[in-house]
Formats: sequence, C-alpha cells, structure tokens
Amino acid sequence: MKITCLMENTIGNINCQSEHGLSLLVETKDRNFLVDTGASALFLENADKLGVDLRKIETVFLSHGHYDHGGGILAFSGINSTAKIVMQRSALGNYWHKSEHVEKYIGLDPAIKELDNLILAEGDFEFCKDGLKCNFNTENSEGVYVFTLNKGSKKELKCWSEGNLVLKEKVGTEYVQDCFNHEQYIVVKENGKSILISGCAHNGILNILEEYQRKFDGNPDMIISGFHMRKKEGYSQTDFGVIRETAKILKDTGIVCYTGHCTGEEPYQIMKEIMGNQLQYVRCGDSSEIK
Repeated sequence: MKITCLMENTIGNINCQSEHGLSLLVETKDRNFLVDTGASALFLENADKLGVDLRKIETVFLSHGHYDHGGGILAFSGINSTAKIVMQRSALGNYWHKSEHVEKYIGLDPAIKELDNLILAEGDFEFCKDGLKCNFNTENSEGVYVFTLNKGSKKELKCWSEGNLVLKEKVGTEYVQDCFNHEQYIVVKENGKSILISGCAHNGILNILEEYQRKFDGNPDMIISGFHMRKKEGYSQTDFGVIRETAKILKDTGIVCYTGHCTGEEPYQIMKEIMGNQLQYVRCGDSSEIK
C-alpha cells in the first residue's frame, strides 16, 4: 500500500503548492482512491507534478462536509467523471464558522448535489467493487471499510477540541452546534495491516479510535489524520491539556500516527515531545510505502 499527500497546509516536496486543505491518494494492490480533494483545484496540479494520473482514480471518499476537504470535487469531476464520489448524506448540510469576529460559510458547493457519480451513504459500509455493502465482516483480512461516530455511539467524548465550538450548522435562521455526524472514517486492510484514515477528527481522535476498537476488535497499525487542535487565537490551558492527554493515550497504544493540516505546528511539537518517532508530520508531496 502507498499513501501520497496531494494537498496539505505545508510543502514537503518543492514541486508542490500548498493551501489550507487536505487530499490523500491511497494506492492498494487492486484499488486507487482519494480521501478528500483539498480546498480548490490546486491538488490537481500537485498530482500532475508528482506524476499521478487522477483519471485512473476509482473513488473519492469525502471525510466530512467542509470546503477545505471537498472544495476540489467539481474540478476533479471535470477530468474524471466516472469515479464515484462517496460521502455521508449529511455532508451536504449548511455548515458555518460562526464566532464573535467571523461568520463564514464553510460547507460544500451546492453544485456537488447534481453530480451523476455522487453516492450518499448513511452510516457504516464496506466499499465493494459492486457498491456499498452495509453489513460487513470486520474480521476480513482485506478490504475498504467506512464507519461513522453516530449519535448512538457518542457517550462521553474524550479530549474533544474546544476549537469545534465555532463550527455550526445553520438550520433555518438558527446556528446550532455542529455534531459532526457528517464525518466518516476510512479503514484500509491489506497484507495484514490496518490503516485508519480521518480528515480532521472533529469528533476527537480518541473517540474515533474507541469506535474503531469496538467495531474491529483491536487497534489499527497506523492512523493518518488531522487532530483539529490548531487555533489562530492562541491556546488555553484546557487546550494544552487536551493536546498532552491525547498524545499520552496515543503513545500508550503503540499506534504509528501521521498527522498534519488542522493539527497545527505548535500542538504537533507538543505531541511529538511525548510520542517521539511514533508521530510524524505529513506534508504536501510526501509519500509512504506501507508493507
């Protein structure tokens, strides 16, 4: 398995350009797919610079319904109209960044609803060659699975980022707290390895990991995810507590973690001090072989 970062906030390959967004290319022995498409068409240029032919992509999984992960979907569909675009139905919601100083729409372009190749899921599924299979066997040694953290599985959320508090869903004329039921998490199992991929882990990576453990009876070998700890206005002691506690628990699991995008450089450095080589930053243009 090979995973290449086509878009991230920072540059790892000097031939690439960066933006606030995320896009990952996943290549297995018999499948090529994307997780997210960045904030714009820029990831297409990066793919070209890296020698990646996006016309061969079979599927795009959207991790959640924010523009910095799905802003490139329409541009991608312009060069590849056959690849399936798979997202939770709730990802088409009316999502906003709403605070004292900012009121900004951060959802997807409504034109995405008109794509012929769009598949709207509702909850967990296995992605098979012939489509979505809702009842999957997690004991299978290979496959691509998607799971969610629905309201029924949310008990007491651990280390939930307070940065989420400015993220809202507009319902009628009211702004309500986003509950992030539009997030979905991709699990790739191949050659005895299991990789858990998330976009921003708004629900908290520890809660997502706990749900993975419940569904797959164990830990993944690797996590690739933003941890949504980045804050522009500075960090409180509560924030630092969440960052350190998350790092300590992840370290104890022994899972190798790759992060970037919404994690933020300062939180990353704090986590890196705790986790050491168990935590790596993935930048635009970086690529990893998983054997």
